[in-house]
Amino acid sequence: MRYFVTLSYDGTRYHGWQVQPNGISVQEELQRALSLLLRQDIQVTGAGRTDAGVHARMMVAHFDLEGGRSKEEGESREEIDCKQLVYKLNKLLPQDIAVQKVEPVADDKHARFSALARTYYYYLHTVKSPFLRHYSCELHYPLDFDRMNEAARMLLDYEDFGAFCKSHADVKTTLCQVTKAEWRSVGEGQWLFEITANRFLRNMVRAVVGTLIEVGRGRLSMDDFRRVIEGKRRTEAGESMPAHALFLVKIEY
Repeated sequence: MRYFVTLSYDGTRYHGWQVQPNGISVQEELQRALSLLLRQDIQVTGAGRTDAGVHARMMVAHFDLEGGRSKEEGESREEIDCKQLVYKLNKLLPQDIAVQKVEPVADDKHARFSALARTYYYYLHTVKSPFLRHYSCELHYPLDFDRMNEAARMLLDYEDFGAFCKSHADVKTTLCQVTKAEWRSVGEGQWLFEITANRFLRNMVRAVVGTLIEVGRGRLSMDDFRRVIEGKRRTEAGESMPAHALFLVKIEY
């Protein structure tokens, strides 16, 4: 039987979502907790792979439960108490990972491939703040957010985002459908970039943000930004921005 897990996490001390040979990951922690509580080897599949240091206000993963508990234990596999499992997971998992929901789903529903859209937020602040430094990127040069929004709207005109894909990434295609990309003010000296697409390439959002910042600083014109996209070369785009300001915030099915 297949189950979906909805969770959130602070990615600061993790080497990303995916299990890594040389560092702890969110996937590893979740698998360990589920395996202990369900008394079998549980493997989870996430809706995506956040990079090291990236956070998630919403991540979805699925796992398959084989067999079930014995009648002596009073439960069959169809009778797992999902609310109780959420409670036990949150007691067992580290404080920087929280599970909101566990629910049974159809066996053909897939956390990654069934997802229709994903939304990320990237945070910037331009005034020094001791309370934003861990979850927002601090910049002190002038930025023209109107020009940055004009450039961001161009993303909706294209499907191939090879220019913003991490070099040598193991991807079969660099095609994505971006349906929203905009900057907005969320407080004095505080800005948020929101981007929604059906899928994202590795390092894509941070590379897009870095390139838009070059536009905002006047280092790239609108034509330059369009040429970057059409050129499909990572070396022509802006730098990858720090991971700590990036949040996966929504997954739609």
